[in-house]
Amino acid sequence: MKPTDASMPVLERYDAATEPVQPAPPRLPLRSAWIEINTRRLRRNFEIVNAFKPRQVQVLSVVKDEGYGHGALTVGRAALEAGAAYLGVATLDEALALRASGLDAPILLLGPQQETEMPWCVRHALTCAVQDAAQVKALARVAARAHQRAPVHLKLNTGMNRYGVRWTDALSLIELVLAQSSLELEGVFSHFAMSDEADKSFALLQLERFQSVLAQLAARRIHLKYRHLCNSGGLLDLPQAHFDMVRIGLLPLGVYPSRVCRRLPGLAPVMTVKARIASIQAIGPGESVGYGMRYTAPNHRRIAVLPLGYGDGFPRVRNQGGALIHGRCAPLVGGVAMDALTVDITDIPEARLWDEAVLLGRQGDAEITVQDVAQLKNSVSYDVLTGWRARLPRVSVTE
Repeated sequence: MKPTDASMPVLERYDAATEPVQPAPPRLPLRSAWIEINTRRLRRNFEIVNAFKPRQVQVLSVVKDEGYGHGALTVGRAALEAGAAYLGVATLDEALALRASGLDAPILLLGPQQETEMPWCVRHALTCAVQDAAQVKALARVAARAHQRAPVHLKLNTGMNRYGVRWTDALSLIELVLAQSSLELEGVFSHFAMSDEADKSFALLQLERFQSVLAQLAARRIHLKYRHLCNSGGLLDLPQAHFDMVRIGLLPLGVYPSRVCRRLPGLAPVMTVKARIASIQAIGPGESVGYGMRYTAPNHRRIAVLPLGYGDGFPRVRNQGGALIHGRCAPLVGGVAMDALTVDITDIPEARLWDEAVLLGRQGDAEITVQDVAQLKNSVSYDVLTGWRARLPRVSVTE
């Protein structure tokens, strides 16, 4: 990418369009541990979300962190095919990767931008989230130099206390944005802190604060294209907060933000994590398994080794969890290593070398859910989905 003026950074970014064509590398056999992304389910989930939401409410599909581990391009394309009005990312690099892949849809850069990043935002038609006067003025200068009118969404802090201008101070910043001829105030938004909890009292307080700003805009006859507050939990449980657009990341992936949110019939998980049995060991009473000798066999046991470990994003646990083999759960024994974990297949006598095992997802009538893995990790489903490493290949399936 060549700078268009002196304000552009000297450091150039990768541009697929100008990169010399290299010979295609040989296609290697699929690694014996991998992730399957069911694109048919993904498309179906977007259809279910569209059928649930009010027709006039638009969708912003959040595809940050590689689409929550599912592939930003895969999720983004499915979202746009389903009619999404916007894509949302956290970083400039994420946005530029989508642009380099040919997506010209509106992209909202949800994270903060340094002034050195702003020329890239303007050049690639990104919508910036703005939150303070210095940022607004800097972006206006950059857009003016490029002879562009850059769209912005003003971020309100209604109680999350992370990013955004405090709701009580929002009007003066809104007026500053409106005074910049090189900026277009396209939207205003905020973010729920607890929309997916049974107790909605704080979410309702945030909604009240958000509405107070909207009332000030209405009193001054300031009309915006997009007012958005809801994440997935808000879409499900707070219909009074839908406004013009909802931002959903987890829901189209077939995962609910909590156990108490409203359920949508037919929604199904998109991701499955699999591995093949790479070794089978027969051990006797008193013998141990793995680093630290964390498991000792009480009698003769049959142990399967799966070539996937904490280096791939599986929780580093000991004697907890398991894998599905032939539709039954083989309990994990010993400690998880960087590249391997071991499961007890004594009660699955038909298990053989290179049989398929499921570590996240369904096999037959049995299922290991993302919440099950999150419990092992003492974390949340978001962490599990985004925690699988890049060395685990992603394979698209439609079954």
